[in-house]
This record gives sequence, C-alpha cells and structure tokens, in this order.
Amino acid sequence: MIPRALTAKLLSLAKLFHAITLTGPRQSGKSTLVKETFPDYRYVSLENEDIRELALDDPRAFLSRYDNHVILDEVQRVPELFSYLQGVIDQRNEPGQYILSGSQNFLLMQRVSQSLAGRVAVLHLLPLSYAEITASGQIPDTIDNFLFNGCYPRPVSMGIDPADFFPSYVETYIDRDVRTELGVRKIPEFNTFLTLCATRVGEVLNITSLANDCGISVETARDWLSVLETSFIIFRLHPYHRNYGKRLIKAPKLYFYDTGLAANLLGMDSSSQLLTSQYRGNLYENVIAVEIIKQYQAIGREPKLFYWRDSNQKEIDFIIEKGGHPQYAIEVKSSTTYKPKAFENLEDLAPAMGLDSDHRYVVYGGNETFSTRHGQVIGISDIDRLVPEPAQFGGGAQTVRGNRT
Repeated sequence: MIPRALTAKLLSLAKLFHAITLTGPRQSGKSTLVKETFPDYRYVSLENEDIRELALDDPRAFLSRYDNHVILDEVQRVPELFSYLQGVIDQRNEPGQYILSGSQNFLLMQRVSQSLAGRVAVLHLLPLSYAEITASGQIPDTIDNFLFNGCYPRPVSMGIDPADFFPSYVETYIDRDVRTELGVRKIPEFNTFLTLCATRVGEVLNITSLANDCGISVETARDWLSVLETSFIIFRLHPYHRNYGKRLIKAPKLYFYDTGLAANLLGMDSSSQLLTSQYRGNLYENVIAVEIIKQYQAIGREPKLFYWRDSNQKEIDFIIEKGGHPQYAIEVKSSTTYKPKAFENLEDLAPAMGLDSDHRYVVYGGNETFSTRHGQVIGISDIDRLVPEPAQFGGGAQTVRGNRT
C-alpha cells in the first residue's frame, strides 16, 4: 500500500468521534486505507450479498454481532442500518466505534445526516496525490505521464496500462453506480455525455450546449452532472463571488477528479499525444485544482477554491479564500519554462483583492521554486505551499450537523 496522507487525520478523529465516515470514488483506496489504519477492527463489506442480506433481514441482530470497533464498507447499500446505528452508538457512547465507508457520496451522506448528525466526522479520499506518489518513490518521468496515467492506486502501484484500466473502470462504474444505485437507464447516452464532459474540461460550463450536443434535455443534463458529482467523477468550480467593480462570469467551470480518466475519454492512448493536444493546458489546470483539493482534504478540510473571470475575459485561474477574503491568487501555466508574462493578470487584478506579491502564485510545468518581484513561482511538487498549517484553521473537525434525537 502506498502510504496515504489522510492516515493521521483518520486516527486522530477516531479518538474524538463516535464514528468516522470516509467517502470517495471507487478504487480510490478507501477499503485498503481503513483496514491498514485500523487493523484491530472487524471488517464487514456490504458488497457481499450474504452479509447484506443478513443486515437487511435483521438490522438489530446484525449490529448486535458487529457492535464496536467495526469497519462497515459500502454501508449505503443497507440504508436501514442507519437508524439502528444511532441507538447502538448512543448506548455505548464511546469514540471510534464505527468506520463507515462508501463510494456514493449522496446516498451515504443523506443517511448520515438523517440519523447520525453530531456523532460522525466526515472525511474524503480521492485518488493518490502527486506528493503521495513521489513519496512512495514512483516519481513521474514527466508531467505529461502524470496527466495521462492518472492517480488511481491500482494502476499506479501495479503498473496497469491506463488504456486497460479506465475502460473497465467506466464500465464497472456505470453498471454498479449509475444503473443500479442512481437509476440512470439511458446508459449509451450517459456514456456519450461523460465523454462530452471530458471535451469541456477546464472550461466554463454551458449546460444548454452540453445537452444539445448529447441530444438530451437540459434537465437531464443537470441530473446527470449531479450523478457524476455524486460519484466523484467530476466537480464544478464556482466563480468567485466578489466582483471588485467588474461584471463577472457566473457559470461554474468543469473539472474531473482524475486527469487519467479524462485523457482516456478524450481518446488518448499515450502520454506523447498530450504534447500536441489542444487539451494539454486545460488538463494541467485541472490537475492543479485537484492537487489543491487533495492537500486540504488530507488534513480534513475543504478548500474555499474558486476561479475569477470578468466580462472582458480577464481571468485568474484559482482563488483560495480564507476568512471571507482572498488568500492566494493562482495562475496555472503548463509550460516548463517560466515567463514573467504569466503574472500579467495577477498584477492587474490581485491588488484590488488586497494580495501582495507573496500571495500571488504561478504554478508552471517546471521543477524549480523561486520568488520574483511579481510573485512566487512553483511547480506541482510544491502545491503544499498553498495549504496553511492545520493549526491556522482553528475550530474542530468537520462534522455532520443537525439535531440529535
């Protein structure tokens, strides 16, 4: 197993909360992580049909058998358990009783918020980060290889060709999640929709155009985007809400949680194709957004991450907000050569946001990190510079809020 940065946070929260919920995409390493982190816990997979039938038939007896120090994997498959879990957790009233994991964020969190509000801390595990991969000694040869291969643990650790892994991943994902659990029936159309989303990676989302190109209604397109977000395939990055005297674009931008999947959907069968691809810059921008998210999630936080674009097409790729104000303004350039012109928009727009040169960053495709009079220049390996130390956040762990009954 490649060590995961989230391990320390998992262990610390298990000492404070009755239960921990871990969500993330399929094959992101959730089961491996919780089993390695809590080796003394009993592991129960509700993907197993016999176990699932036992839990469905008699939830009380099931939880009497598995009453403490238990990992319940894919627990959203048996929603009836959650109301009974509440009683067991409250009766024992000890930290670290259950680790609940699942790959359907909406289905899982819906049940957690209904039954376990105030009792459970929530963490997310995405595919491997660049830092986790390099720490394991598997340093990507080039940025193009990193973008093309993606970050799912199995192909990274076992050397599986992306051309073999991702088609099977999509087929499995569609069969198990989209059809069985989320009720989508038009699988061929949905598959086309997924590919069309990849062609829009890093772009401002026009749902009407996307729907028209797929031959579906706008309402169906909205529903399917929600399905993809629920399953940790794509996410929408929203524009920054303060306009600083400018008219702003209001639509979100579309990104994938894994660029290897996006590249495969775009029909690329080798990293060398990225060199001349029109999507290379957008995929690099995509991977930087995801790396920022992964760094924050490793300490149990969600970044307040936005983009900024006005009606004159002046844009800042990313803004990270803290305490209601911009903390960093970030421009992304996939070129391995730094050019001072990369700071042009930052120098034009950042002063109005109160950001000096120490808080203006260009993330480029090179390996060096250095300061300039315009701002800071870093490569992907130094993304952690954009993440404050955990102590700077203040407050406690992320928890599901609601009224305890």
